[in-house]
Amino acid sequence: MTNASLTRMSAGDLVALVKSREITPLEILDAHLSVIDRINPHLNAIVTLAADEARAAALKAGDAVMRGEDTGPLHGLPIGIKDVTETAGIRTTYGSPLYKDHVPAEDAEIVRRLKAAGAIVTAKTNTPEFATGANTVSPVFGATRNPWNPKLSSAGSSGGAAVAVATGMLPLAQGTDFGCSVRMPAAFCGIVGIRPTPGLTPNTPTPLAWDPGSVHGPLARTAEDAARMLDTLVGFSRRSPLSVAPPWTSALADVMAAQDAKGLRIAYVSDIAGIGVDSEIDAICRETALALKDAGANVEEILFDASEGREPYQVWRGLWMVGTQYANLAHLEAFGPNLKGNVKAGLNITPLDLAKAENARAKLFQKFADLFERYDLLLMPASPVKQYPVEQNFPTEINGKPLANYTDWIAASYLITLMSLPAASVPAGKTSDGLPVGMQIVGPRFEEPRILSLAKIVARARPIGWPPIT
Repeated sequence: MTNASLTRMSAGDLVALVKSREITPLEILDAHLSVIDRINPHLNAIVTLAADEARAAALKAGDAVMRGEDTGPLHGLPIGIKDVTETAGIRTTYGSPLYKDHVPAEDAEIVRRLKAAGAIVTAKTNTPEFATGANTVSPVFGATRNPWNPKLSSAGSSGGAAVAVATGMLPLAQGTDFGCSVRMPAAFCGIVGIRPTPGLTPNTPTPLAWDPGSVHGPLARTAEDAARMLDTLVGFSRRSPLSVAPPWTSALADVMAAQDAKGLRIAYVSDIAGIGVDSEIDAICRETALALKDAGANVEEILFDASEGREPYQVWRGLWMVGTQYANLAHLEAFGPNLKGNVKAGLNITPLDLAKAENARAKLFQKFADLFERYDLLLMPASPVKQYPVEQNFPTEINGKPLANYTDWIAASYLITLMSLPAASVPAGKTSDGLPVGMQIVGPRFEEPRILSLAKIVARARPIGWPPIT
């Protein structure tokens, strides 16, 4: 078995081969390190490589298999951790010059869970400063480029994670998502990424322990692999005050069992945010959604306007930025423009602003609740625009209509965040110039298995292959 073939396999297949002793974790690691060595200099997805630590862990993982020990669902798999998530003994910079040499003493709880499942922490992946940006450009490490066209953005803020997975540098990667940060990079890079229901994945450590906004989620090449990783992340934690246990036993079991979409009630909406959407992207997503009728689903294109949530989200985002950066406020003027602007906007928010925003948010949640009485899942374009130049901070217009600020273009994603709903992005096809198009699948709270089951069916019907740079 060649090194190249190992890096093209699914996470599930690699785990099975390790357990059957057909390959070793060290062989898997070395194969992926070879791809990293060849590709990462061109795309800049991985910013800290922990090769020595990973090799030591891979040898231990191999010994455990040979001794016949029970092994976990990710046993022997190299994995990437976003550079805002703490890793013991491995540099974690948060994409900030303030922390460019920071090495945590302890793992984040999510990292401990991944290690307990057998994953081998191999790399830290690039992110913008404190994950504030939908284009992955770090003041510490520079820009991460898109493997479908390196002149274009990988989106953000988990852009490094998405590129590493899309190119076979890693079989799986962890990301965080507050506005769109797992879903948009997945869409731009042609892979699967899911933002789980807040509370399912523990956020410890975080300065905002009761925060339902930022969640950890998997990035993978298949829905099955995303479900496999999700199962290792979820579960009750006494260290997280919002923590809940999932009402399902195994997302992976449900996804593996799903063979069609028979009986599912699906709504397709072009634009829930009132900002517009590129016509080619809309056409691809609509066609893919309507084609689910062939898999047994009842699909209806509807109008659904959630644009009244855009102003409340900006209020909520501003307060979140101040809270997460409270310990660093003395360095406010040293922040980059995205982070500085967000924090300064948050400092100007009044109690009346917050009260108004929360009242509007509550009403919008009921609007979504009513929608999910009629439909099981909501489908829409994950991004309203195609991949844009990597040097550009954000898109400035959609269909010739100027955008008001740098977060407007991700409104269809952040409105789902505002509602505390789970959502995934899955490839729905490619544009005429060969770029992947992501479709966002949204469900009621705790419907991750159903979301990923449909993602599996979509991906099976609309395979896009590997990017040119692999």
